Amino acid sequence: MAAAEPAARKRRPKGHFAAAAGRAKRPRGGGRQLEAGMRGILITCNMNERKCVGEAYSLLGEYGDLLYGPEQFSDHEERLSGSEREEDEDDVEAALKKEVGQIRASTEQKLRRFQSVESGANNVVFIRTQGIEPENLVHHILKDMHATKKKKTRVILRMLPISGTCKAFMEDMKKYTETFFEPWFKAPNKGTFQIVYKARNNSHMSREEVIKELAGIVGSLNPENKVDLNNPQYTIVVEIIKNVCCLSVVRDYVLFRKYNLQEVVKSNKEDALQNPSSLTEEQNSKVVKPETEKEEKSSEEVKQENKNQGETEAEPKGNNALTV
Repeated sequence: MAAAEPAARKRRPKGHFAAAAGRAKRPRGGGRQLEAGMRGILITCNMNERKCVGEAYSLLGEYGDLLYGPEQFSDHEERLSGSEREEDEDDVEAALKKEVGQIRASTEQKLRRFQSVESGANNVVFIRTQGIEPENLVHHILKDMHATKKKKTRVILRMLPISGTCKAFMEDMKKYTETFFEPWFKAPNKGTFQIVYKARNNSHMSREEVIKELAGIVGSLNPENKVDLNNPQYTIVVEIIKNVCCLSVVRDYVLFRKYNLQEVVKSNKEDALQNPSSLTEEQNSKVVKPETEKEEKSSEEVKQENKNQGETEAEPKGNNALTV
């Protein structure tokens, strides 16, 4: 009797499992997921993705309208008159055509200038873009915020343009980047560069292998391309999420604080207070120099005293050094 109770408890209606499967498969990003072939903007946040998406739409919409003009929305559904809709309800064939038209109209509406899709990682939002250059838009946003020091977001941390995506396998990445890097690094174009790498929910890619292979491709496009880890002209951003590799080549990566919207609006005084290590080496050497001089003087006095005491203390020191 006791054994039958657990079995009875496990039984669920068939509809329960179907509904649960539907909820599990339904992505959070408006029915779409990040996949190879997309372009857009990768945004990191801190535990509040919903608010991050709202801030992203507001910020990107503001600067998108300035650079590209107001967005034009599809109004296909509004073109049908009332009489046409009444006729369609009575005609099956017309009703099917109406449904197809509505699907097409909804698809057109989904292909908006900015559309959030499921990124595949926590605290990461991906905004797919249509008809714009992500690197130019993000650079313009950061340039304006860096100049005005006006904070415009609370949740968004970093905002990285993604100019291209491919499958996150080494052979696919090598084939894709051979042409992807050409506008920046193929002769006669050249520049100094660095590669920054980040992988999320992916364990089959090696950071060292990816950086080595991509750096080799950049060098093969033009031998005059040189690595500069301090202040490069270009930064190659490699963001891997699951089986998708997101790529971009950005400018002013160091100046714009790794494209961090919270850091780029800070003044130099705030940086100095929060990062004391940002003092120059000359300033540090000036602070340490008087102390080192005192230490040198004290060490000379000790040496002189040792000479006055004689050579008898030298023998134990030697024996101790051997036993250590």
